[in-house]
Amino acid sequence: MESVSAEEFTVEAVERALQQLYYDPNMSQKNVAQKWLTQAQASPQAWHFCWALLLPDKVPEIQFFGASTLHVKISRYWSDLPAGHLDSLRSQLIAQVGQFASGPKLVLTRLCVALASLVLHILPEKWPTAIPDLLCAFQTGEGVTEADGQTRCLALLEVLAVLPEELQTTRITASRRSQLRGALGGEWSLVCPLLQQLIQRVDAPGQVKERVLRCVSSWLTLDIALKDSKGLLQSCFTLLKESELFDTAVETIVSIISQPDCQRFADSLLKMVPQVLALQEQLKKAVQDGDMETSYGICRIAVALGETHCRTLLEQVDHWQCFQALVNMILSCTGIPGHYPVDETSSTLTLTFWYTLQDDITSLDAERQTLYMQIYRPVYFQLVDVLLRKACFPKDEDYVTWSADDKEQFRTYRVDISDTLMYVYELLGPELLRNLYDKLGALLTDTAHPSQWQDIEALLFGFQSIAETVDVNYSDVIPGLIGLIPLIRGNSIQLAETIMFTIGSLAEWLADHSIMLSSILPVVLHSLPNPDLSVSCVSALKKICRECRHDLRPHAGDILTVSQAVLAKDIHKSPQCMWLMQGLGYLLSCLSSEEIPGKLLALVTPHIQQLEKLASEPPSSSNKCPIVHILGLLSSLFSTFDINEQNETLDVMRTSQIQPRDNPVVLVLQQTFPLIQIIVSKWLNEAEVVEAVCAVFEKSLKTLIHDFSPLVAQLCELIGQLFSANPQSSALDLTRQLVHTFVCEKDFFSPIIALLELITNITMSIFQLGSRDHPDVVESFMQLHTQVLRRKPDLYLTENLDINAVFYCGILSFKFPETPTLKATCLLFTELVSHCEDIPAVRKVLEEDGKLLLQTLLEGAGGESPRSLIEDYAEVLFSMSCNCPGVLSLWLREVLLLPGFPSSHLTVEHKERFCQQILREQVNKHQVKDIVKEFALSSRGLQGTEYAADY
Repeated sequence: MESVSAEEFTVEAVERALQQLYYDPNMSQKNVAQKWLTQAQASPQAWHFCWALLLPDKVPEIQFFGASTLHVKISRYWSDLPAGHLDSLRSQLIAQVGQFASGPKLVLTRLCVALASLVLHILPEKWPTAIPDLLCAFQTGEGVTEADGQTRCLALLEVLAVLPEELQTTRITASRRSQLRGALGGEWSLVCPLLQQLIQRVDAPGQVKERVLRCVSSWLTLDIALKDSKGLLQSCFTLLKESELFDTAVETIVSIISQPDCQRFADSLLKMVPQVLALQEQLKKAVQDGDMETSYGICRIAVALGETHCRTLLEQVDHWQCFQALVNMILSCTGIPGHYPVDETSSTLTLTFWYTLQDDITSLDAERQTLYMQIYRPVYFQLVDVLLRKACFPKDEDYVTWSADDKEQFRTYRVDISDTLMYVYELLGPELLRNLYDKLGALLTDTAHPSQWQDIEALLFGFQSIAETVDVNYSDVIPGLIGLIPLIRGNSIQLAETIMFTIGSLAEWLADHSIMLSSILPVVLHSLPNPDLSVSCVSALKKICRECRHDLRPHAGDILTVSQAVLAKDIHKSPQCMWLMQGLGYLLSCLSSEEIPGKLLALVTPHIQQLEKLASEPPSSSNKCPIVHILGLLSSLFSTFDINEQNETLDVMRTSQIQPRDNPVVLVLQQTFPLIQIIVSKWLNEAEVVEAVCAVFEKSLKTLIHDFSPLVAQLCELIGQLFSANPQSSALDLTRQLVHTFVCEKDFFSPIIALLELITNITMSIFQLGSRDHPDVVESFMQLHTQVLRRKPDLYLTENLDINAVFYCGILSFKFPETPTLKATCLLFTELVSHCEDIPAVRKVLEEDGKLLLQTLLEGAGGESPRSLIEDYAEVLFSMSCNCPGVLSLWLREVLLLPGFPSSHLTVEHKERFCQQILREQVNKHQVKDIVKEFALSSRGLQGTEYAADY
């Protein structure tokens, strides 16, 4: 069945293939059948065999394939419809819809989609009366003789519903889509009365009304004016009382309300508001009855009206009370009783409305803004109270019964509330913090009525939400809050966590008010040994160490003692241990030069001793993780340990700048280098260990910069050993960092050039053996040589580095499917081409194989490469146009002369225009990108399509 002639696409052959597709247990045979059936649908014979597959004696699976084939033929292969067959196709298709009106539903829907596709192909030119003809055929039964009245009605509604849906999904040009939308929209005056008549009939079955509602939603995507649908909208609101139609009615109403075009009809919108407000009684009853579905649906309607048309309704100043009533209804939806998501699911719908209302108020002219601020400022203060109540944790005995999924949803919900509070602060300003502070103070000082921890936590959560992202340095209540925090008994994990997050959010404020550190640090350090507070407490301490490091010297001993004890006991998970080490790096950086060595050694010695012990053991899965963990601790510490930054900030410099050989981090690295060499020798083939080793040096190098110089020669040798034994991208990335920092210093030319030569030769051999399994190595190799070209291109003037090897590796890299690898390759060639004048080797390789590079680029741009790469290809072409325009002109014409290259969609005129445009443009890079985009679209046959508009 893999290779068939056209004569074999018979009904019997199709049925055999379908049998194989549906029932053969062999997957490869199913795939063969699938491929064959796709070919069958594309064949001209499909116009004939599809009708035989729809005969009543066929099973539904075969009938469905027949209906699908009809849709495929009409939508994709319209051009091979035999001449003179249009009328019979139309009448047969209408008759088949009638035949299957009573089912099976899957077959009926597919036939309706096929009929919709037919209408869209020939409307309005060849069938201008399509809609009235269909209405007549299904209402009178003319041409649809097999079905009774109600069945025909349902079939007609299915056809009407899928028509706009098919218009949305079919691939046509934007102008054609616009033409069809207008043609269909013009028929709404015929369709609307029919739908209204059906929906208002008392005896109409629920199935009919539900299909009507779907039709309304579908047709409103055609930009139908709200004023032309008022009666239907009223009927939809009436159907909200019918429980079996409630969900569909909600979808339809929301669909109507959400049409942006409604904003042109402010009067109609204002008349809709009372209809929505009238749902409050139904909402209240639903809440009382615990009917979450009904509550959710009504909230959706209120929010859709308020959010979509907020600006329009605000502009109707004379009707401000009407809109205020809607805002209050949405506020009640925000504050719906119960805990999300266990007791209710509606409140989350409303949060974005409050952003919209705030933005629209603040964008009005000054006069109306003043009016609405008077009205809505109190409402936003109420909103804050409501949000903090909704953010409250449930009682302990209830919370323990929640599932893990419920707890995660509640956590996400609180994040959304936090974002909303932060945004509301922009409207309410410092008065909001004062409001929260007064309430917190009242709770903590009311001894007569002991407060629940949930209420205290919610207020702190409010503070933290705002302080996390807003500058609160000028707030007069923060000192009071800092004073209150030590008074709070963190008698629940959730409250203790929020205390820590609040302290962390105030780290910048503490940096400007260091006198308060003595009251806050003990709270943090006391909680540090608690594993349940791992994330919040370690995060808070890290932020304090980062922001307040210049004022922590008096507290350094306490911080280091507690932190070392915590690290020794393995209390926290690995990521939090890394954060802690980063914080300690900030802390140690700001101590005096006399203190640093002793405290640094005290901190790292236990870990180095443990590393020595692990290194002496034979490699095993049990000791790999501890080795990686300890190396991670060291790299985290060294990533933030920067004594040079401290030297620069001191007003009075110390007696002398610390020399590289005296840098304590350098001393530690020198002492541990033999140990690291032992680890590397034993774990050469373990990528995770090698990555951890490279990270230690890379993080140190980025922080130390030139102070790292005593280690350069040793490190080059170590990287060479690593890469020779097992090429990995982490070794290349570390080399790139070395190149960036030291390649311009004469003292390090020799080891760095030797390392680059070794890496290039090894990578070349990887390409020769097959590099497909190493896209990360290839990507890093491209990035490394791009860095060399940028920092020290004259290295390629020596005999040591073979630019030819780099060039041909780059050409091969274009065959990789991974986008990051291709982007790195384009960057390399963009840089390389720019040196064709100053590096003879580059000029020579471009003279010999520049045409190959151009051919590879055009093949990528005009082929199946992701569109995100088109600009990268354009960058290389622009570099070629700027740096070697003479030969580029010759290459372009030679390459594009090849028939069908890079695509059969390209005409000679396309290619000639592309050549002229590229060669003309040597200044405007953005223009070249547009030229290459157009070339890519033309190569794919997409020029002028809607897809091209988004390209």
